[in-house]
Amino acid sequence: MIRTITAAALALLVLLALPAQATEAGWALLREGGHVVLLRHAYTLGTTDAEAFDIEDCATQRNLSDRGKLQARKLGALLAARAAPVEKVYTSRLCRAQSTAELAFQRIPIEAFPPLDPPPGDAEYGAESRRAVIDLVRGYRGSDNIVLVTDLVTIQALTGRTAREGEALIVRPGEDMLSVQARIIFN
Repeated sequence: MIRTITAAALALLVLLALPAQATEAGWALLREGGHVVLLRHAYTLGTTDAEAFDIEDCATQRNLSDRGKLQARKLGALLAARAAPVEKVYTSRLCRAQSTAELAFQRIPIEAFPPLDPPPGDAEYGAESRRAVIDLVRGYRGSDNIVLVTDLVTIQALTGRTAREGEALIVRPGEDMLSVQARIIFN
C-alpha cells in the first residue's frame, strides 16, 4: 500500500511540475529575444458570446472580468521584467483581446490584425487568415519579441493546440500551421 501511495504521489508531483518546466522553457526563449508569442486573452465573464455577436460591438461579446484585467496587467509586468522587450503587439478585433493588449502593453505599439479574428464558417477565408498569420510570423526578424493576442478558436486553428485564458505559446512557423516551442502559464 505504501508503494501505491508513493507511486501516485510521485506521478502527481511530476504532473504538477510539467507546467512549471514548460513555463521556465518559455521564459528562457523570451529572454533571448527574436520570438513570437501567441497569447490567449485574459479571463472573461461567461463562456459564450451573444447570439447577435458583432466584432465591432463590445456589448455583444464576452469581455474581461476584473480578474482578467488584473491578469492582463500582471502578465504585461512579468513579460517586461523577465523577457527581452516586446517590439510590437498585434491583436484580433475582439474586445477581450484588445483589452488584454491595452492593459498588458501600455507603452508598446498595438495594431489590430483581422487575420487573428475568430475563423468564420467560410473555410477559404479561414485558410487565408491562417496563411496571413503564418506569413507574419515567418517574416519577423527582429531582436525583440512580438505578441499576437487572440482567442482559443484562433489558437486552435493556428496550432492545433489549446491554451488557457492568459496563456502564452511561443511559436515558430511550420508549413501549414504554427509550431509551439514552449508555453508560459500566467496564474
